[in-house]
Formats: sequence, C-alpha cells, structure tokens
Amino acid sequence: MDNKQPDSKKQIALNIVNAKSKHKGFGAGSIDLNNVSPVIIDGGEAVIDIGAMHAKSKVEKGIKFSANREDVPEGRQVWVVWVAVERTPEGQHYAGLTACEMWIDSEAKRGWKILADHVNKLDSALKRRIIVEGLGAQEKAALQSLLVSHNADWWNASPEELKQALEG
Repeated sequence: MDNKQPDSKKQIALNIVNAKSKHKGFGAGSIDLNNVSPVIIDGGEAVIDIGAMHAKSKVEKGIKFSANREDVPEGRQVWVVWVAVERTPEGQHYAGLTACEMWIDSEAKRGWKILADHVNKLDSALKRRIIVEGLGAQEKAALQSLLVSHNADWWNASPEELKQALEG
C-alpha cells in the first residue's frame, strides 16, 4: 500500500484522542512528527538515521532488546537523540533536543533500552525541551558538529540554552 499523499491532499499526522480532545476536522488533535529527526551517536560518531523513528536504525536492526540491563554485559553505549526543528516567520532553528541511552551487543545480537524513556524523550523534544544528561563531551561534540554541518543557519538561530547544553 502506498502511503504517499498527492500534493493537493492534507498530510496525515498521528491523531491523539483523549477525554480533552475536541476533534474539529481532519488532523485536529494530532502530533506532527515531520519536524523531528533521530540522530544516532555510536562510538563518537553522530548520524541522522530516520529508521530510529520505528526502532529500525542501522544499529538496532537484528537486535533483540531487553528491559534488563544485565542481559547485555558486553554491550556498547549508543545514544538516540531526538532533534526537533521549529519553523518561525524568521526561519527555522533547532528547538528541542533529548538524548536516550541504549546498550547494544552486535555480536550477541542483544540490546537494552527502555522504550517508554525513548517515547517520553521524543515527546519532550517535540515540546522544545533540552535534555542531554548522560552525554559525554565526545558525544556532545559529535552532535554539535552534525547539527552545524547539517544546517549552520539553523544552528546560529537556535536558542542559547541549546548551544550551551552541547558545550564541553
């Protein structure tokens, strides 16, 4: 089935339905994931990997995940960083940034992550929060380098809080 929408049709977004929702038409009460991208930081290298949106990034493919950290004693630390871009009349900029930890043992095809943490951090990035606890200086430098090289204008227009969060 083809999920592409013709240019004339409205884009489909993920609908959020709860007791407080008052749907008033197509797309009302929805979360738009078009303004968020996952970045994978592995071994000090940061890359955009859209597959992480569905837990199918390059490092996650073929890995059986557990919620028990002891199941991955030989794993390496890998980070998923959710990066939200905000569009304003002045232009675009990086607005939300949240980091989620996981451990991967590629040889044993085992991994550890807390899926609820990844979902909550995605939500926090969409809400323009900046949460980078746990990232070391090497990971922060790799992430900053990727964001600047991806779009220096967006980086320059980003809030100072975001820039400071990735310093040293």
